[in-house]
Amino acid sequence: MAIKQTAGRDNLGDLAPVFAHLNDDVLFGEVWSREDSLSLHDRSMITCAALMAQGLFPQLESHMNLAKKNGVTRDEMVELVTHLSFYAGWPKAWSAFGLVRKVYGEDATESAPLHGPFPLGDPADGPNFTGHAWLQMLGNLPAGGAGNVTFERGCYNRWHTHPKGQILLVTAGHGWEQQEGRPARELHAGDVVVCPPNMRHWHGAATDSTMTHIAITPLGDDGSAVDWLEFPDADAYAKLNENN
Repeated sequence: MAIKQTAGRDNLGDLAPVFAHLNDDVLFGEVWSREDSLSLHDRSMITCAALMAQGLFPQLESHMNLAKKNGVTRDEMVELVTHLSFYAGWPKAWSAFGLVRKVYGEDATESAPLHGPFPLGDPADGPNFTGHAWLQMLGNLPAGGAGNVTFERGCYNRWHTHPKGQILLVTAGHGWEQQEGRPARELHAGDVVVCPPNMRHWHGAATDSTMTHIAITPLGDDGSAVDWLEFPDADAYAKLNENN
C-alpha cells in the first residue's frame, strides 16, 4: 500500500505550494496509488530507469531508497543499471552503480526477501516495526482476515495482543516469536504459532534472514484486531541472534 507522500509540502510548501500539492496529492496520491494497474515494485523500477537515463542522480538516489522499500532487490537494481548502460550511456551506469552501493550496502550477496508461495506485497513500514516489512492480504471476512507478512533481516514488531488470539504459519526464512512469560522461540518454515487471546507477544525476522508468515487474525467483539504496546528490549533481541 502506497505511503502518503509529504515531501513536496515538507520541502517546497512555503515556496511553491501548488507544485507541492501536485507532487504529494496528484503524482503520489493519485498516480502512484493505482496499484491495481501497476504495482509499487514495477513503478519504482520504471521511475529509476527514467531518472538514470536522464542523469538525474539526486532524484535517482531518493527513488532507489523508495524502490528498496517497495521490494526492488539489489540484484534487480544492478540488472536494471547494467541493461540501461547500453541505452543511456556508460558514464551514467558508473554513477548509478555508486548509488546502488550506497543505498543497498556493501553486501553484494543481498537477494530478494524470501516471501513464500505468495507475492511479496506492498510496504507495511510504520511505527510498529523496527525496519521494513511487506504485506500481501490474502482475504478478509467479517470475523477477521489473513495476510502474508514478510520481515526484512533484523526487523521485528512491538509487543502486542489480539482479543481473539492469532495463528502464524511460517512459510519462509527464519525468525523469532515470544509470548510473555515464556522464552523466545526460533521459527523456521513449517512452524506454527498459536497465540491465545490477549496474550502479549512479538515476532519478526532474525538478523541473518528475512522471515515470512501467514497471519490469521480474528476480530474482537468491538471489531479490533490488535493492540500495539512497547518494543521488546533491543539488547535481548540481539542476544537471541548472537546465541543462535
